[in-house]
Amino acid sequence: MIGSVSASPSQQRILPSQQQISREIGELAAAPARGVPQPLLDYPPYRSSLLRHPTKALRHAVPELIERTAPVFGERDIDAVEADLTIQHSGEPLGERMVVTGRVVDADGRPVRGQLVEIWQANAAGRYLHNHDQHHAPIDPNFTGVGRCLTDDDGQYRFITIKPGPYPWRNHDNAWRPAHIHFSLFGRAFTERLVTQMYFPADPLMPYDPISQSITDPAVLARLIARYDHTLSMPETMTGYRWDIVLSGSRRTAMEPEEDQP
Repeated sequence: MIGSVSASPSQQRILPSQQQISREIGELAAAPARGVPQPLLDYPPYRSSLLRHPTKALRHAVPELIERTAPVFGERDIDAVEADLTIQHSGEPLGERMVVTGRVVDADGRPVRGQLVEIWQANAAGRYLHNHDQHHAPIDPNFTGVGRCLTDDDGQYRFITIKPGPYPWRNHDNAWRPAHIHFSLFGRAFTERLVTQMYFPADPLMPYDPISQSITDPAVLARLIARYDHTLSMPETMTGYRWDIVLSGSRRTAMEPEEDQP
């Protein structure tokens, strides 16, 4: 998600209020659709989903044909330094340095080895390094906000990065996205393709965010929240978060709702 462009006071007045959005979120949370394991594609509190969600029957595809031309990644394609987002420039980025790690597993808990994991995120001030992001927050010249790695034999990935800040967006008046990191995984098959978001524990913005709240099953939403792991933290250097990803089965990690693109 790219941060919002500044709006004039007259433009802001036509946006729905947070109270209205929160009321809609509450009504949908109590509706029969509650408990759906993936985000609702037609979710009125997330205003742009009303125009952008599929309205026609999906077209059937043959997964075997797609997988014949699917991307293949190996150790020679990925450099180990790409997993450390804090050393990609001449200086050190600002913000809380942290390690984010976890395992990528299948429905039976078996490790998914050698899989490409990509991340992208805002900087500590909540600003993406993108021309369309005009949020009034500073750009960090020492932080690009993108990284990638391959899972090891135990299905583990590991990134060193900066904790992203929240940022405003123009879904409604005074709308703010919780701090999050985008994840992309290809998996071993077409059916395991996953693009999602990882959130942080006890974020006060989560209840107000229609993107995360479009996942109406609390147990499923909880799987998108990393947990702080003190054993991963390094003295005077960085904090640590652990977040595991399940690519298939009933406990599959939820997809992210499609976001507005720049």
